[in-house]
Amino acid sequence: KEKKAKPAAEAPATGDVPSLGRLDIRVGLIKEVKRHEDAETLYVEQIDCGDAEGPRTIVSGLVNFISIDEFSKRKVVVLCNLKPANMRGVKSHGMVLCASDADKTRVEPLCPPADCEPGEPITFADVARQPDDRLNPKKKIWEAVQPGFSINADGAATHEGKVFQTSKGVVTTPTLKTGQIS
Repeated sequence: KEKKAKPAAEAPATGDVPSLGRLDIRVGLIKEVKRHEDAETLYVEQIDCGDAEGPRTIVSGLVNFISIDEFSKRKVVVLCNLKPANMRGVKSHGMVLCASDADKTRVEPLCPPADCEPGEPITFADVARQPDDRLNPKKKIWEAVQPGFSINADGAATHEGKVFQTSKGVVTTPTLKTGQIS
């Protein structure tokens, strides 16, 4: 029996192209950190991202990379519009963005300028910021945009060469001068 040739997949319409501007990336202030009761490598954080409802719960797999003391009370960069996900029984409402070296043996949370306020949006030159209320996981927007994130030689967080900006300056890493962001 002869197989019929499948029609070529159509290219997505321009309006459907995943966009950096659809991500709701903001400055967050970690108010509280504790170890996850049911997972050795997870922290459960309460992070002020400027939401009217107050701090949000976020679960991060950073136990092997940063101590509770180093992680507590620091400002971080948070992807706020991911669909909430259960992580070992705790619902996580976002993701702390971190830089890592190529083999992921060093991982560091991104650092916004110290004088930024919680909730301040992260922007990128020439990119309109129009975040979705919640990213649709089926559309894979984060998965399409994330590979363009990296750390440049100055330690600045970038997307395809455009630095993560706040009103107070550039988002950086504590020590990494090259690497990926996830």
